[in-house]
Amino acid sequence: MSDYAIGISGLNAAKHALDVIGNNIANSATEGYHRQRIELSPNSPSRDGSLLFGAGVNVDGVTRIIDNFLEQEILRRYSSLEQIARELVTLQTVESALGELSSEDSGLNAAIDNFFNSLQDLSAHPGERVWQNQVVNDAEVMASQFRTLGEFLTTLDTAIRLETGNAVDSINSLTSQIAELNGSIQQVEISGSSANNLRDQRDQLISDVAALISVETQSRDYGVVDMVVAGIPVVMGTTTIELEAGLDSSGEMGISVEGEANYTTNISGGSVGGLLSLKNDLVSDIHDDLDSLAVAMIQEMNQFHVQGVGSSGSFTELTGWKMTSEDVADFGSSVGDGSIYIRLTNTSTGAITRNEITIDASADSLTSIAADISAIAGLNATAVNSKLSISTDANYEFDFLPAVLSAPTASTLTGSPPTISVSGIYDGTANDIFTFEVSTVPSPGLVGNGTLQLVVTDSSANTVATLNVGSGYAAGEALEIGNGIKIALTTGSLNDGETFEVKAFANTDTSGVLAAVGMNTFFAGSGVSDIAVCSAISSTPSRVATSLGADMTDNANALRLAGVQDEALSSLGLLTCGEFYRQLVADVGLKVSTRDMEQGNVELIVRNLESRRDDISGVDMNVEAAELLVYQQMFQAMAKYINTLQSSLASLTEIL
Repeated sequence: MSDYAIGISGLNAAKHALDVIGNNIANSATEGYHRQRIELSPNSPSRDGSLLFGAGVNVDGVTRIIDNFLEQEILRRYSSLEQIARELVTLQTVESALGELSSEDSGLNAAIDNFFNSLQDLSAHPGERVWQNQVVNDAEVMASQFRTLGEFLTTLDTAIRLETGNAVDSINSLTSQIAELNGSIQQVEISGSSANNLRDQRDQLISDVAALISVETQSRDYGVVDMVVAGIPVVMGTTTIELEAGLDSSGEMGISVEGEANYTTNISGGSVGGLLSLKNDLVSDIHDDLDSLAVAMIQEMNQFHVQGVGSSGSFTELTGWKMTSEDVADFGSSVGDGSIYIRLTNTSTGAITRNEITIDASADSLTSIAADISAIAGLNATAVNSKLSISTDANYEFDFLPAVLSAPTASTLTGSPPTISVSGIYDGTANDIFTFEVSTVPSPGLVGNGTLQLVVTDSSANTVATLNVGSGYAAGEALEIGNGIKIALTTGSLNDGETFEVKAFANTDTSGVLAAVGMNTFFAGSGVSDIAVCSAISSTPSRVATSLGADMTDNANALRLAGVQDEALSSLGLLTCGEFYRQLVADVGLKVSTRDMEQGNVELIVRNLESRRDDISGVDMNVEAAELLVYQQMFQAMAKYINTLQSSLASLTEIL
C-alpha cells in the first residue's frame, strides 16, 4: 500500500502545484497580487527491517513571495509621491490664476504698474478730468485683479477643506475593510491554511490608504496587521478608530479621532498630507502675501490721500465707512496716539485756521472724537452706526491739507514790524516748528537795510538757514528756507532777538485715525478680498487728491501718491509693491519647478522599486510555463507509475 501512497502523494502534489501555477497565471495582471509558490518536502520514510524507503512527497503549504522591507519602502515612497503630485497640481493652478507668465500685459503686476503710471501722468495734469478718470479706471482694474485673486484663493481654500474631508472619509472606509480582512485572514490561518489572496487584498487596501496619507504597519500573529495613521492606531486587529478632519484653534487644518477635535496638523504623506500642506502653508502663505500687499497698498495710498484735495477743492461734508467697533483701540495696529489737524476756511472772510484734535488710542472713541470736532466753531461731527461724519456750518469749508498758514503761528515782534507772509509746501518727513530769530546791529533794523538777518532753527535747535532781509533784500521777495517753505516781508522794523514761528506739517494725521475710518480715502476695504476704489472717488474723479498747497492747484500729492510705487515698505519686508508681487510670483514658480523635479525623481525611485518587486513577487509567464511543464510531466509520470503498479499487481495476482 505504501507504493500506492507514494503515487497518490505525487499526484496530489502535482495537482496542487498546477493549481498554484494556474492561480499565478490568472492573477498576472491583478494589481497588488504577489506570486505564490508551493512548498514540497519528502514524507517521513518507512522502515523495512534495517532499510528506510521513501514515502512520497508532502505539500507543506503555499508561500506568498514578498519582501516586506521592499514593500514598506514602496509604500513610503508612493505616499510621498502622492503628496508631491497633489501639491504640484494645485500650485500649477495658482500659477495659472496669477496669469503673470502668459503675457506681460496681463495680471496684477501690469495692473499695479498701470495704476502708478496713470498717477504719474496725472501729476503732469493735476486738474484735467481725462487724467483723473484714467487714475480711477486703472485703480478699479487693479482692485478687481486683487479681488479676483482673493476670491480664487478663498474658493480654493474651501475646496481643499472639502477634499480633505472626503479623503478622510475614504480612509475610514478603507480601514474598515482592512479590519474585516484581518478577521478573515486570522480565521483562515488559525485553522492552519494560507490566506495569501486575502493578504494581497488587504495589502492593496493598505497601499490605497498610503496614497491618501502616510501609514505605519505592524504585523501580528496569523497574518493580522495593525495600522497607524497620524499617530492614531486606526486599525488594531479587527477594531478600527474613525478619523475626522477639521480646523484647530489657529485655523489650521488637521486630523483627529472622530469627536475629539484634537487636531494634528503636522501630517505628511499622501494626498491628505499634500492638502494639509496646501491649506496650512502653501496656499495660505500666498493668500497672506496677497493680503499683505493689498493692505499695504490701501494704507499707504490712503494715508497720503486723506491729507490732500483734488480739483473739486475742500469739503463741506465727509462720511467714513462703518467700523466694527467705536473704540479707537480696536482700529488696528496702524492707529495709535497722535493728533488730527483740521484746516477750516471761512469762505466769507477768507480766514483760515488749523485746529488740533488729540487722539488717545486707549481711551478715545468715534463718539469722543466727534464731540471734540463739534467743539470747533464752524464744524459739526457725529458718530452714528459706527460711522464718523463731519460737516460744516454755512460759509465754511474744511480739509486736512498740511499747507502752511499764510501768517506766523506765534510771534514776539513789537514796534512797527513788517507783515510776514508764509507760503510753500513743506517737504520734510516729520512735523516741525521753525523759529525765526532776528539778528541785527544796530537794533532795531529796517527791512532792506543794514545787516538785518533771520536765523532759522528747527524744534531741535538745529540751524536750518540764515536769511538776509537787510541790505540787498527787496521787500515782498519770497525767500526759501530750504525745505519748501517760503517767507516774504514787507517794509518795517525788527528788534534784535525777537522771534516768530511757523508750524510745518508733513502729516496732518499722526494718529492714523482718518485713514482708518475712511475720511477722504482713495481705497476702501480691509484686504485682498474687498479692496475697492471708494465710491466718492469713483463717482467724482475730481476728488482724486492731487494737491497739498493752499491754492489747491499744485501736484505735490499726486507725486507723493505716485511715489508709493518706489517706496520700500516695512510691511512688505522693505520691498516695493511691485517687487513684493514679483517675488511672490517667482516663489510660486519656484515651488512649481521644485515639485515638478521632485515628482520626476520620486517617480523614478518608485518605478525602480516596483521593478525590483516585480522581479521578486511578480508573475513571469516564462517561469510559470516552465513550472507548468515540470508539474505536468510529474503528474503524467506519477499516473504512469500508479498504472505500472496496478499492472504489476494484476500480473502477480494471476501468477498466484
